[in-house]
Amino acid sequence: MRAALWLVALFGVAVASALLAGGNQSTVTVFWAPYRLDVSLNLALAVLVLVFITVHLAWRALSALLDLPHQARRWRLQQKERAMHAAFLEALTQWMSGRYLRAVKSAQQVLQLEELLAATRTLADPAPRHALQLRALAHLIAAESAQALRDREGRDMHFQSALALAEQHPGEAMREALDAAKLGAARWSLSDRDAPQALHWLDSLPLGTARRTLSLRMRLKATRLNRQYALALETARLLTKHGAFAVTAAHSLVRELAIASLNDAHDSAQLQRAWDALEPNEQAVPEVVLHAAQRMLYLSGQAESVMPWLTPLWNRMVQQADSCTPAIRQRVVQLLSHALGRMPADAEWLASIDRARQVYPRWVELQYLAGMVCWQHALWGKAQQMLELAAPQLTDAELQRQAWRTLAQLAEHKEETARAQMYWKRAAEVAAA
Repeated sequence: MRAALWLVALFGVAVASALLAGGNQSTVTVFWAPYRLDVSLNLALAVLVLVFITVHLAWRALSALLDLPHQARRWRLQQKERAMHAAFLEALTQWMSGRYLRAVKSAQQVLQLEELLAATRTLADPAPRHALQLRALAHLIAAESAQALRDREGRDMHFQSALALAEQHPGEAMREALDAAKLGAARWSLSDRDAPQALHWLDSLPLGTARRTLSLRMRLKATRLNRQYALALETARLLTKHGAFAVTAAHSLVRELAIASLNDAHDSAQLQRAWDALEPNEQAVPEVVLHAAQRMLYLSGQAESVMPWLTPLWNRMVQQADSCTPAIRQRVVQLLSHALGRMPADAEWLASIDRARQVYPRWVELQYLAGMVCWQHALWGKAQQMLELAAPQLTDAELQRQAWRTLAQLAEHKEETARAQMYWKRAAEVAAA
């Protein structure tokens, strides 16, 4: 449609020009004493247009001729700028391919070309795009390559140059370069096993950069290296929310850090605070619950403190048979046996254990636990019956040894010396194995 309109307009202009030129009888008289020149108006207009075009073309040709030195100067600056970009790409490629010595040389070439451009450029010349950013990144590439070559002096020199450049020229691009420099410094500190210095650089990052996955991963490594397990656990939670780990790996990492944070407690009050700091899903992990209960028994010896932790795990174990592995069941039974042994006799627990033993008759650990609780309730006959059935079948050495010891004590209580000696001998054989 537009082309058709242009064509119609062109035809209109042609028709108007033909009508004006064909029927125009006007003349133009030029007096040049003592001469007089009469020409038609059409010819005068044509001559004026021709003169204008000639003058215009001559003026442009003269301007182009006078601009040749400036064009040549800009061309030379452009060639230097292209050489600088090419050297930067070479430095980046060589650094990524592991050719660190060549990467350092190419980065230094970038810096030299940038200095040459800055020295030869005048105010009239256009400034190269991204010159400062290229200079900062060249310093960082040289620093990374020097770190790989174990040249700490060269690394620190280029790193300080990049920091100074970023601080002298604030801007979005230079802020990103500054963040990259600090992340690189944190990574170098982790490589040198210097966790406090790595945390120093990570703490100096802006909030947005500090919450990136790369920053959080380095913070996790630094806090674990510095044995700050509570902070490491918090960082691991953030990484898990960001999807930085697979589900299985995240579960294993959080479990490990939760246990390590519990190990940092040196008394029962600190352990209780560390337990309260855990999230509900972490408090439901069997390994974490068992470790917390075991450590609380070790620090305070108060069974009443661990029963609120063990009771939900026990209920889940007897209600959902596949929720706990045999190893977890053995640890649950062992801790419950120790905890209930330090508490007054509880008929409700005895009834609960007896019901679980009837539901899962193949779980030998429950027979052992029932025997130990019966022994604590002074039910000697039933305790002996349960323990004699369970002791030969137990696979855990600690549980089996404790079962034989209890049977030996029961035999001594009944003054059955020969039987007691046999049980003590079996307990000693388990200990020796």
